Amino acid sequence: MSRTPEFLPLSAAAVRAVSGPNGRHAALIEDAFKVLIETPGGGVTITGDVKGRSSAKRVIVALADRADAEDEVVEADVRVAVGEAHSAGGQASPRAVRKGSVSPKTKGQARYMEAMASHPLCFGLGPAGTGKTFLAVAQGAGMLLRGEVDRLIVTRPAVEAGEKLGFLPGDLNEKVDPYMAPVWEALTDIMGADQLRRRREKLEIEVAPIAFMRGRTLAHAFVIVDEAQNCSRLQMKMVLTRLGEGARMVVTGDPTQVDLLNPRDSGLAHAVSILEGVEGVAVSRFTSADVVRHPLVERIVKAYDADALQTTTR
Repeated sequence: MSRTPEFLPLSAAAVRAVSGPNGRHAALIEDAFKVLIETPGGGVTITGDVKGRSSAKRVIVALADRADAEDEVVEADVRVAVGEAHSAGGQASPRAVRKGSVSPKTKGQARYMEAMASHPLCFGLGPAGTGKTFLAVAQGAGMLLRGEVDRLIVTRPAVEAGEKLGFLPGDLNEKVDPYMAPVWEALTDIMGADQLRRRREKLEIEVAPIAFMRGRTLAHAFVIVDEAQNCSRLQMKMVLTRLGEGARMVVTGDPTQVDLLNPRDSGLAHAVSILEGVEGVAVSRFTSADVVRHPLVERIVKAYDADALQTTTR
């Protein structure tokens, strides 16, 4: 198999972006595709087999385009591009991670993606529309499709039903699905309906209310705890201690939108207050500047933030 070096002429800014701080970006690409990347001047040289060179080239071109457009290139961008190149290279369906759909659109989102990629436990805190759930689902789906985890598990407190779903018709999935609509929308958007259905049938994707996590050890899984501001302190401790070997967990929520009868019992803010700074734990906080929905949503969030500030100062 040919290992002929391939030279890509790039601008100086693009070369810096591909190399990254202390060569970190280039090292990630080399590890992902088993190639050697060098910067002899005026571009980069890729040495490796044909498939590796092709995938690495795809990543390098994507990063170079961002750099030449004067967009900041961070480690999260490299990881996203590597995942997309893996998908396009046949290790997953080309529709598994759609180009652009999981790229961070703000610096806050980029830091969040970096945190999810590098920490076993990550908290994503912030208002609606900042991509907390969508990016967590994208990260988990990508790891599942690349075989880095065996299962994607999504859990969410069913506050409206008091965690007692027996009165609803149907099996567990039919009972829980109304509460998981945002998650299913994200998974369908990322994976496509057919692949999502197949993965669910093979039990590689599971949804369950918080109560069903008790007593389990979640090994080799990517676990998303969504709407976690509606978990009680006891529920939060229980679900956090489900982590098993090879597992990762992302906990998302908005501490200002607690629907519990006693908001002070919310386990999200409490967990962050005692775990932030603990080794292996990352906390990403979003603001109105990270809202990526309709522009009006950002203005709505800012208005509510201003009102909350006035209330506390009265």
